[in-house]
Amino acid sequence: MPSPPVPSRATQRPTTLRDVAEAAGVSIKTVSNVVNDHPHVRPEMREKVKAFIAQLDYRPNGIGRQLRQGRTGLVALALPDVTSPYYGELASTLVDAARGRGLTLLVEQTDGDLDREREVATGFPVRLVDGLIFAPQTLPVEEFQQRRDTTPAVLVGEYGEGSGVDRVTIDSVDLGDSAVRHLLEIGRRTIAFVGDKDPGTSRPPVVAQRVEGYRRALRRARLTFDPELLQPLAEWTRQDGFLGTTALLAARPDVDAIFAANDLVAFGALHALRRLGLRVPQDVAVLGVDDVEQAQYSAPTLTSIALDRSEMAEMSLRLLSDRLAGFDGPERLLTVTGHLVVRESTGG
Repeated sequence: MPSPPVPSRATQRPTTLRDVAEAAGVSIKTVSNVVNDHPHVRPEMREKVKAFIAQLDYRPNGIGRQLRQGRTGLVALALPDVTSPYYGELASTLVDAARGRGLTLLVEQTDGDLDREREVATGFPVRLVDGLIFAPQTLPVEEFQQRRDTTPAVLVGEYGEGSGVDRVTIDSVDLGDSAVRHLLEIGRRTIAFVGDKDPGTSRPPVVAQRVEGYRRALRRARLTFDPELLQPLAEWTRQDGFLGTTALLAARPDVDAIFAANDLVAFGALHALRRLGLRVPQDVAVLGVDDVEQAQYSAPTLTSIALDRSEMAEMSLRLLSDRLAGFDGPERLLTVTGHLVVRESTGG
């Protein structure tokens, strides 16, 4: 018996399930089962329908199909500041890595604001997402523990110990240790940390861990810890790095090295040292964290602790993909370690 005629493409309208069903001589339900890879379809029927799908160039409505399957292919990425070189580079890397997995990222900027982070934790403003990758800064961990939103989540960064969700964290204790150890190895002994929090305020995990690593390296070298060498900053920005370094050198002109909390603070420190007429690294060595692209082009070029953002992206998406695939085991922790990149600001 000859097959029903193939519908004309002259009108250029999209092929529908009904077109395929009529051409194949089967029901619309059968075509739908094949498109959605339903297991209860006879192999010969599946092959027949697939042949007509290819012949008619039928393309399923991706969004509608995903919604029926309970998936949108969308993942929310919530970051404090996408204009920050570190977070901007991380977001770009995550977007590329997600695309390789057939996922699309929707980016939300929280500005580290508690209310915005709370909105993200309790239910991302864009509701049609399959998962969440989140880098909080101010949200109390207890609030994340109590969230009712069931969207699978992965936390990125030092935040989130005890949150009960998967995390990709940074070993900032080791990072601080490595930074100060390098400065000690090049002969520096009065090493300041620029990026602490004001005395009397609790340190966020990222600050506490970097200070702990700083102190650990000093203990190993049998050097006395001097709290006056911890310079507080309101924010980890170029401007605050400039202002903080200026204030630090006014109070402690004997400082011969600066461990900056991140590269932006380090860039501000470099500017302050130039304004003060001090040479880098001859008078004061400077080391940052993150190894953003600008570190290769600053004057002098900046020694930094590099964090592998590609590794962070892959780890985050692997954990999230497992949850989306049905894994419901206990929380998991993956750790990223930094590596030192020596440049001119410490004599490299």
